[in-house]
Amino acid sequence: MNVQPYPLHFKPEFKERVWGGRALEKFGFDVPAGAIGEGWMIADHPNGVSHVTNGPFAGKGLDEIRETVGEAWFGTKGGASGNGRFPLLVKLLDCNDDLSIQVHPNDTYAGLPQGELGKTEMWYVLDAKPDAKIIYGLQPGVSREAMAKAIAENRIMDCLQEVPVRAGDAFYIPAGTVHALCAGVVVAEIQQNSDTTYRLYDYNRPGLDGKPRELHIEDSLNVTAYEGAGAERMDTSAAVPGEWLTLAKSPYFKTDKGIVRGPWSLSTTPDSFVIVIVCEGSGTIGWESGLVDAKAGDCFLLPANLGGYTLDGSMTVLRSLVP
Repeated sequence: MNVQPYPLHFKPEFKERVWGGRALEKFGFDVPAGAIGEGWMIADHPNGVSHVTNGPFAGKGLDEIRETVGEAWFGTKGGASGNGRFPLLVKLLDCNDDLSIQVHPNDTYAGLPQGELGKTEMWYVLDAKPDAKIIYGLQPGVSREAMAKAIAENRIMDCLQEVPVRAGDAFYIPAGTVHALCAGVVVAEIQQNSDTTYRLYDYNRPGLDGKPRELHIEDSLNVTAYEGAGAERMDTSAAVPGEWLTLAKSPYFKTDKGIVRGPWSLSTTPDSFVIVIVCEGSGTIGWESGLVDAKAGDCFLLPANLGGYTLDGSMTVLRSLVP
């Protein structure tokens, strides 16, 4: 199938979560009934695949497209994830309630499920209620022994750092960082293509099926980086129109924030696709042979071989690629 490269726009794969709500409706999505916590915006995983809404590939899943177009579209670096799938997973999260206290493994952890990768990720806060906060790392000096003892005595919260958040904050969360989003935030999440989460604590609440959700204490204790994994918070208010501000850089992804105020000419490279997430505002993405509208909540995959493209309008965007 000989298709000329163009920006792919995706229909989310929605996930009901005990902590979810209805906030993703504000982006104009057709959100199914229930407590919807996650929109898997660009996804190629056994637990969820997103489908294209526009152009010659409309209706096709990212998994099928990947097998059709290969490295030319995804790039010499972006075409390889370590497990044969698309390397990143992009989500929008509606945290209507607190998420579990959790930690993710790295790629080398022996307990990883078959075919799974580790999970390094980042968050960009799209919306936050006035008193919103997150759990972000351990208190200084907390050891494995101290955390195990606190868990056994049902006081794990004593070991954790709480951080207030506001819209525009960005957080880098390398594998091994204990963390949790809390009620009242909506975030964009860019992560390795993994669905492996180890829960340390879940507030003793029932899951969607009325039963307590599984905890993974031993795995969590094993993978936690007690001396810190390099987690970093970024104040993104320094972003200026027409310049990229780097928010996070890992071996798996590099994410920048950009403010669009009128035409901004850019280009992809053969190394990697580019993912564009529209955080606020609206505008267009233009390329040699077309133009597509873009509004808050939209996520686009720009092929590595797209070449020159132009962001236009008045909007704030995130750009992610494989470094």
